[in-house]
Amino acid sequence: MTTSGTWKVGPLAEASGLTVRTLHHWDAIGLLSPSRRTSGGHREYTEQDLVRLYQVLALRGLGLGLDTIAVCLDVGVDAERLVEDHLAGVEASIAALGALRERLVRLGRALASDGPAPAAALLDALRALGGTGPESLEALGRHLDGGRIEVLRARAAALGPSAHYLLDVEWPELYRRAERCRAAGVPATDQRVRRLAARMDELSALFTGGDAGISAGVRAAWADDPAAMSGDPGAPGDDWRELAAYLDRARDAPA
Repeated sequence: MTTSGTWKVGPLAEASGLTVRTLHHWDAIGLLSPSRRTSGGHREYTEQDLVRLYQVLALRGLGLGLDTIAVCLDVGVDAERLVEDHLAGVEASIAALGALRERLVRLGRALASDGPAPAAALLDALRALGGTGPESLEALGRHLDGGRIEVLRARAAALGPSAHYLLDVEWPELYRRAERCRAAGVPATDQRVRRLAARMDELSALFTGGDAGISAGVRAAWADDPAAMSGDPGAPGDDWRELAAYLDRARDAPA
């Protein structure tokens, strides 16, 4: 740190655990550019730059790509909201595990008794293990077999708290941005739309393991019953299908 309260690129790289080359690259792509430069052209980072660096590293720690991190910061996903969202996901996971524990304890007691386990206890435990609403499960079940639905559950569980952020924060924001582009008449071949579609496909791969059959089934379930899949009874099917077709055109556009 200099006497003026700024950081040169070398000391900042060392303090943050990054390399000078990484900081230079982030500057070149506009992700994290130093607010000041010396008369000799050397980079100097301010305290506000350090705040953005923290945000970049926090979002990267959730597995987001650099393009997506830039989108998140541009739409105002700040450090406080990030921590709150992450904490909410952790607390939701703790609550879900607590509820599952209670259900399994009840089921264990029922199985240990002389008679057969009550159907209510079995269904209660199955709902807790499923982790998916009955409406969306029914919609998925029309397009995916049980084995592929289980893959979705297992991969979401493996992502831990970041699954909450990806599903409840980033993914909806990507769709909102895509819908704004579509409504504004932006061509599907526009680079902005293509980048949004590419990031959606990256998220899809996280949850499907790159299985094209699962991806196709999930998209078919959304097209068939967006209200059930989104949990929003008012979700308009026609709007969803138009947006899905718009994104497909972006994916099919030549590079």
